Amino acid sequence: MTRTTTTTRRALLAGAAAAALALTLTACGSDAMPGMDHGAAPSATGSPAGHDMPGMSHGPDGMAGMPGKGHGADGLAAEQGGYRLDGSLAGSEYRFTVTGPDGKVLTDYQPEQTKEMHFYAIRSDLSGFQHLHPVRGADGAWTAPLAALQPGEWRMYASFIPGAGSGKGTGLVLSRTATVAGQAAAVPLPAAAASTTVDGYTVAVAGTPKAGAAGELTVTVTKDGKPVTDLEPYLETYAHLTAFHAGDQAFAHLHPENPAAAGAGGGPTLSFHAELPKAGDWRLFLQFQTGGTLHTAALTLNVAA
Repeated sequence: MTRTTTTTRRALLAGAAAAALALTLTACGSDAMPGMDHGAAPSATGSPAGHDMPGMSHGPDGMAGMPGKGHGADGLAAEQGGYRLDGSLAGSEYRFTVTGPDGKVLTDYQPEQTKEMHFYAIRSDLSGFQHLHPVRGADGAWTAPLAALQPGEWRMYASFIPGAGSGKGTGLVLSRTATVAGQAAAVPLPAAAASTTVDGYTVAVAGTPKAGAAGELTVTVTKDGKPVTDLEPYLETYAHLTAFHAGDQAFAHLHPENPAAAGAGGGPTLSFHAELPKAGDWRLFLQFQTGGTLHTAALTLNVAA
């Protein structure tokens, strides 16, 4: 083979390789690999995009957790969208603030179901549920007066809608853990059941939600075998329903589909939009009011994958 022929062949091979490389680069520029983020914009938690797996939310106190849906994902993050929850337990009070994306304490909130802040406390075994509406000081600090807390690990949730900042109008649920000193005795999670009784009222729940899919739960309230039709308005509806996932305490607010009507009693049947992000057991807490008294019914619901 002559030197000229060899040189020509090498040139042709080099040209073909360059063309293939150019084609590959063009493809990468027009169609990125699935799931890859090629931008540099900050994620919802303030981390640079691409530092977290797609679809991941941030778990307890900002650690990476499972993906969640609904009002502020699964509620297991201390920070989301630039808003951060900081607080501490002092005796039977939990004192906390929410800091906005500008680094300042948030003092502007939009009411949700008549309240600027919905605060929840629950122990790691899903016992001791409390739902409060704390008082906000002029400086933006909140104080939640809790009933006595049993020893153990607790999670405190702040559910709110910012009235200012980049997240204005977006519902968020942030949470942090707190430890109550003493000898903790775990309370076994009650088995899944279709009904429960509280203060003489029987609450039955019907529906078979699937993890991550929108569905509906129907609640029926009876007393002494008779339908209850005198439910009183509570937070603009006839019942308030929240749920917590066994194991990780993921939070879900099941939104009512029956707004309270002025001058009319509610019941016996109420419908809720249910979108529970994870399979497994969820502990449901239904709050309803009769005769000026607030009742809280709890039962375990198993959600299929």
